[in-house]
Amino acid sequence: MTGYSSDFRKRMSVTGSTLLAVLLTLIVSGRAEASAAFCKTLTVSGNPEYPPLLWEDSLAPGKLTGAAAAYLQEVIEPLGVTLEVQNLGSWARVQRLARVGELDMVAGAFITSERIEYMDYVLPPFMHVSTSVWVPKERVFEYRHWPDLEGKTGGTLINNSFGQGFDRYAEKNLEIVSVRTLEQSFEMALAGRLDYVLYERLQGQVKLQSMGLDDEFVSLDVPVSTEGLFFTFSKNSECNTFEFRERIADRLYTLNNSGRLDELVSEYTARYMSLQF
Repeated sequence: MTGYSSDFRKRMSVTGSTLLAVLLTLIVSGRAEASAAFCKTLTVSGNPEYPPLLWEDSLAPGKLTGAAAAYLQEVIEPLGVTLEVQNLGSWARVQRLARVGELDMVAGAFITSERIEYMDYVLPPFMHVSTSVWVPKERVFEYRHWPDLEGKTGGTLINNSFGQGFDRYAEKNLEIVSVRTLEQSFEMALAGRLDYVLYERLQGQVKLQSMGLDDEFVSLDVPVSTEGLFFTFSKNSECNTFEFRERIADRLYTLNNSGRLDELVSEYTARYMSLQF
């Protein structure tokens, strides 16, 4: 014989293709395992004034609890990584720590051009959040769009964002006082020092109920914005790799479609309220 038969050559070709596919699978799997191997613990924080998504855990000082933390736990758990959700102080301080890489992940942030410089956003968003104009019931005013807020004084948390579009408009046209706690904003509005408070509709409602002020305020019908809320990695985190972010994204797609977050929001709203009375 002067050469191999055509059948033999075909079998060799099929075998070679199969081996190549197996090798590629092993390489991808190995990279994914390696990305998680050096990231045994994920240090996470967020806005501690954000019930029912996040708040300080009274049973575990220095920790945050809430629906966002529980949801992230269900995302991360199958990946073999331990989650540490820490209370690192105010929302402004959490953002500073994310910038310098002293925490790995933020559990809940809107997209802004400034934050994109120091954080990588994990797609898709885990929920969409509407921000309301909260006003004392006795001082309700007509609000249809952003210009209706001009000439009035609003309040919100330091370094809070309500979406890039509104933030830019507010910077040029509105007077908004930044304070450290949400309670302070609502108290200032009741005292007549603020005309309105800007805060997310769900979180504001829960916070007012916990303060016993839910009968004192109303949220005006039109939201100032509705934005996606994301889990984000600090660009300086050693846990932040493309492969790891992709594995988290896969889990997020699955859980987002299951409706699991809605269940957790209901559960943790009840938990938060039970602690206030």
